[in-house]
Amino acid sequence: LGIYLAALLANGLIITAIACDHRLHTPMYFFLLNLSILDLGSISTSVPKSMANSLRDTRAISYSGCAAQVFFLVFFISAEYFLLTVMAYDRFVAICRPLHYSTLMGSRACVKMAAAAWGTGFLNAVLHTAGTFSIPLCQGNAVEQFFCEIAQILKLSCSDSYLREAGVIVVSACLVLGCFIFIVLSYVQIFTAVLRIPSEQGRHKAFSTCLPHMVVVSLFVSTIIFAHLKSPSISSPALDLVMAVLYSVVPPAVNPLIYSMRNKELKDALRK
Repeated sequence: LGIYLAALLANGLIITAIACDHRLHTPMYFFLLNLSILDLGSISTSVPKSMANSLRDTRAISYSGCAAQVFFLVFFISAEYFLLTVMAYDRFVAICRPLHYSTLMGSRACVKMAAAAWGTGFLNAVLHTAGTFSIPLCQGNAVEQFFCEIAQILKLSCSDSYLREAGVIVVSACLVLGCFIFIVLSYVQIFTAVLRIPSEQGRHKAFSTCLPHMVVVSLFVSTIIFAHLKSPSISSPALDLVMAVLYSVVPPAVNPLIYSMRNKELKDALRK
């Protein structure tokens, strides 16, 4: 409850500050606004139902409710990852192509890129939800997680019947890997350009705009990769629970703090 309220408050403040302060109507803050909306959506998909079940001392969720939870969680998390890729491109253009920034990152281009992130997340969610719930489940109905997680649902499937969803997972993994490589290459070029800046103040300003995004991407990617690619030999219900909390609950609460800590413009807008 504490983490959920912190996420609601922090993301709500960022959304309000960016929407109300005309000085923050720039591409970087437009994408940050979208990120905060996605964070609110992802944490609100799993945590409230878990808290309600805890208060009622039950673990039950309807079949349609479970399908909806899978859809919205995959939708928000996928869209957030694709948006982080777009934000890496925004920082790359701002630092490596500053003279072309207003042309490449115009308002129409930003809206199209944000819409592409949301649309790709939606398509990914449709494919995963359809693939997961078209599988016959014959290993019981107990999901060993505090929300309906695809990996845990697939454990309930009949032998070899999960191959359709496995195919969707492979396609998504390739897409995620492609985005990750793009982010890494963008930051290699960004750091190369920043180190060429002669003034220390200029380098500091460039690093301060890029560092929060790097921290958010690292936290987001590392927890998801470890949660889903860890060896079965070290898997346990307690570890699975901790990893699920780390990638689905912690980032929405921590992201606003990371972005506002070193950002003077945003802190001024929040005070205002």
